[in-house]
Amino acid sequence: MKLKEGDKAPDFKSTDQDGNQVKLSDFKGKKLVMYFYPKDNTPGCTAESCNLRDNYSQFTSKGYEILGVSTDSEKSHQKFIEKFELPFRLLADVDKSIHESYGTWVEKSMYGRKYMGTARVTFIIDENGVIEKIIEKVKTKDHTAQIL
Repeated sequence: MKLKEGDKAPDFKSTDQDGNQVKLSDFKGKKLVMYFYPKDNTPGCTAESCNLRDNYSQFTSKGYEILGVSTDSEKSHQKFIEKFELPFRLLADVDKSIHESYGTWVEKSMYGRKYMGTARVTFIIDENGVIEKIIEKVKTKDHTAQIL
């Protein structure tokens, strides 16, 4: 089942880089930018995360929280946050449960080889937990402009 704008965002439960439990209901009453990215410390994912970091005050002034989601471990997320001074939390979806419910764990192919991996997709979720916008063609260096 593919999610679309206007759908209720699937609930989730995961841990952030510090091992704190995070669930969708924690953001009730707030707007949420939830961006799925393939891997910590890779060029595209770093560009995307740093673009959101550099414009973080714009997001907070408009009432948005930001959550990054990848299948990397808490430890990997900690290093990524420290290295690039990211001001938002990253979820360690190591069991891929959030990816599965949001439809972002997909078949990809590189050099003719097929494999499963993360689709780079961003979900904008409103204060009531409804998906307001889905960005499937993410411009990593200019992602803030796509969102706001």
